[in-house]
Amino acid sequence: MEAIRPIKTEEQYRETLKRIDSLIDAEPNSTEFELLEVLSILADDYENKHYAIEPLDPIEAIKYEMEEKGLKQKDLIPYFGSKEMVSQVLSRKRPLNLKIMKELYQNFGIPAEVLLSH
Repeated sequence: MEAIRPIKTEEQYRETLKRIDSLIDAEPNSTEFELLEVLSILADDYENKHYAIEPLDPIEAIKYEMEEKGLKQKDLIPYFGSKEMVSQVLSRKRPLNLKIMKELYQNFGIPAEVLLSH
């Protein structure tokens, strides 16, 4: 059996993914399954270092939800309290407050950790 080493290059990463794919149906508690687990951990580590996903910006999350739901700024007035507040928050002139964050979490499903970031 070939030695298992850390993934350091994109080529090694692609090869590891191919090996993972070939082992995906391995029986639990088998040698192949253990190899699948180890290779998956190595691939995950490489991905976290090289393909890290930036945290979602709360204003961009709100705009995304608006676009997905076909909403205009005026549709957010009941959740923000006023037309001016909607405009100021979306233009980043005013921060989100806890009341608005709670409304967005409850009514739009925007995760609290996204709304509390930045």
